[in-house]
Amino acid sequence: MQLIQETPDLSAYLAADEAIDHHHPLVRETAAMLADGVATSYEYARAAFVFVRDAIPHAQDSGDLRVTWRASDVLEQRTGICYAKAHALAALLRAEDLPTALCYQKFEQVHGLVAVRFNGAWHRQDPRGNKPGVDAQFSLDGERLAFTPDRASNELDYPVLYAAPHPVVLAALTAARDRPHLWQTLPTAL
Repeated sequence: MQLIQETPDLSAYLAADEAIDHHHPLVRETAAMLADGVATSYEYARAAFVFVRDAIPHAQDSGDLRVTWRASDVLEQRTGICYAKAHALAALLRAEDLPTALCYQKFEQVHGLVAVRFNGAWHRQDPRGNKPGVDAQFSLDGERLAFTPDRASNELDYPVLYAAPHPVVLAALTAARDRPHLWQTLPTAL
């Protein structure tokens, strides 16, 4: 699949915003902790991915009813659904000057992940969190995502790489009182 940048300006994929608040002290502190002892930006990106995937449980898997959406809140509360975890990973990567985009897949609902830029190319990564039947891994040599769309079921990969969270996704997250409410309002398409 050909990934398409929403904007040609790579600096947009390094920017902070309300959801990807990589200037927040907790994001900076977590980034510094992850960067300690790694020698390359690839090693840092992999460490940040593993941290978000494994140290922050997916709220549905853990039964957590809280809804987080801002990267610093995801790191503080240690919970989030796919979108929130993608915001946290994007913030950690951007904190170390790694261009990172938000991208999406369509299943019954829209699923969120990120793409990180290395060696002039974008590489999608899915920090959702592993469980039986889900084995997402950090990879620059072919995608190892949590889910693969089934074209026969009208599932798909959206090719656009967004610099900020999609407005439909952000609206659903910020309006949700709790995860059961969010589950009723999750976007089914972009």
